[in-house]
Amino acid sequence: MARTLMRFTGVGGQGVLLAGEIFAAAKIKTGGYGLKTATYTSQVRGGPTVVDITLDDEEIFYPYANDGEINFMLSVANVSYNLFKNGVKEGGTIVIDPNLVHPTEEDRKRWTIYEIPIITIAKEEVGNVITQSVVALAIANTIMKPLDKEVLIETMLSKVPAKVHDVNKVAYELGEKYALEAMAAKK
Repeated sequence: MARTLMRFTGVGGQGVLLAGEIFAAAKIKTGGYGLKTATYTSQVRGGPTVVDITLDDEEIFYPYANDGEINFMLSVANVSYNLFKNGVKEGGTIVIDPNLVHPTEEDRKRWTIYEIPIITIAKEEVGNVITQSVVALAIANTIMKPLDKEVLIETMLSKVPAKVHDVNKVAYELGEKYALEAMAAKK
């Protein structure tokens, strides 16, 4: 596998850091190398947050992605989208929550943009807004395919309390379903 660089952006309290942690841990579980670097402001909730995830079969010597190197970005906050979108390479893939993020026409020409209402799916279909990080995880893995789905789900379940395993499995399946529908609509 070539190196995969992904970026999740949002605001503090949305769970983007957990998604990065799960991806990195799952890659390590397969014998590869996974690394997450997170940046967030001093605001505990509501401040821009970003987590960059590097997945590779080779050892990772530099933990940061340079601007224009990110293959995939997922964003659930407009302020963070605008701050961090330029890290995505030309022609890269960006997933946005259309209720919260508003790309320009220029952005749409530069990147492949999928609109998936991540927060609404978690809140209304799963019934628990906290599962938005798992919905996002499933969307990213379905579109980019960096990891085996079963390994990722197993890793995710090891990071959340047993009492919420079932609801998180539902969140993963819904994220995957919406990603597949969005990809089919782009063809």
